[in-house]
Amino acid sequence: MKVLKFGGTSVGSPERMEQLLPIIKSQVSDKHLVVLSAVSGTTNDLVSISALYEQGFKGEAEKKIEVLYNEYNIFIKKLFKTEEGISWGKQVIDHHFELLLSLGNDLFTSVEERTVLAQGELLSTTLFYFYLKEKGVSAVLLPALDFMRMDEENEPNIVFIKENIEKKIAEYPEETLFITQGYICRNAFGEIDNLRRGGSDYTASLLGAVLKAEEVQIWTDIDGFHNNDPRCVKNTKPIAQLSFDEAAELAYFGAKILHPQSVFPAKKFNVPVRLLDTMELEAPGTLISEKVNNRDQIVAIAAKDGITAIRINSSRMLLAYGFLRRVFEVFERYKTPIDMITTSEVAVSLTIDQTDHLSQIIQELEYFGTVEVDEEQSIVCIVGDFRSNKNGHATIVSEAVKHIPVRMISYGGSEHNISLLVPTSYKIEALRSLHNRLF
Repeated sequence: MKVLKFGGTSVGSPERMEQLLPIIKSQVSDKHLVVLSAVSGTTNDLVSISALYEQGFKGEAEKKIEVLYNEYNIFIKKLFKTEEGISWGKQVIDHHFELLLSLGNDLFTSVEERTVLAQGELLSTTLFYFYLKEKGVSAVLLPALDFMRMDEENEPNIVFIKENIEKKIAEYPEETLFITQGYICRNAFGEIDNLRRGGSDYTASLLGAVLKAEEVQIWTDIDGFHNNDPRCVKNTKPIAQLSFDEAAELAYFGAKILHPQSVFPAKKFNVPVRLLDTMELEAPGTLISEKVNNRDQIVAIAAKDGITAIRINSSRMLLAYGFLRRVFEVFERYKTPIDMITTSEVAVSLTIDQTDHLSQIIQELEYFGTVEVDEEQSIVCIVGDFRSNKNGHATIVSEAVKHIPVRMISYGGSEHNISLLVPTSYKIEALRSLHNRLF
């Protein structure tokens, strides 16, 4: 079995949705499980509708629902070619939009909010299922809410997912094509929820892992990972192969094509992940797997914006046992992850990308000493093979950015990356200078 995930742009128009069937048919496998995101733009609209309901603006929410309904009306009239098909599509959108309207009649809580957000994937998968039915293609629509489950820690319940997806597929021994929703799931209380981190990519990776698929294919509108950000740097090239660890580093530090969380289930169960382009079917894309052929030691550069740097200067830190633990506990209390960290005898510098509780964090850190905060920073990450028996990497990187004010450097914490913190205003210059020096 292969798991094929198609993102929002891949189902973003009737024409794009029609292109999925030839791609699926071109795959050599006994069975296919297709995971779909919501139609491009729909989730953003649903977020807006939820916010309006939550703020008590029911009338405004209903107007936005009507606009979105009209867009889907146009969508189904272009997607389906027969009166029967249009009738099926009309029934689908009527059902889901009536539900959206009904959710504003009572108290709007986080439960209703998550129900609203789930409608995007439910719409796209059901419309695609009926499109296949109109074309005479046999397929089974598997509701993700029947088998995608989170535990009390909001982590995937692997045992539950494995048992229930296998049970569902086994009910249709003659079928070869299955369709399900990405992103959505149920939480430990059985309520509709979502995976948040990685969304549909995460769903595909989890399902590929528990089903021990031949491979997981992530289809987007980009031909795989590139060795730099093509939006900022000219003459970038796609990367043919990456290890799981390298892909996770690139994804975490700014490469938008894949969410880093999506790599881990595939890595744990050793299921290859292939990134492919729906607009360029002949492109080989990027294969992510445990083993990588011999290649250059440095493979790619990525950048992550929206970083805030915090420096704590404290004479108490000198030889102080447990100092770092107490600092980390502040961030733990506010559930704020740390990206980078460097230390000296009297200071510790670190970065975060979640600033919801920044003021409270600073207030608590001031107990330890003087706190300095620099916002609008970017992490530039150089990914490759930096094992201890390799020489000269730090020197090459330093020379490439010697004219740029570097706020922090992280080297040695991972065998696969060197990270630099620079002001965001210097990010593009850093990417270009590194690209010219390294590639």
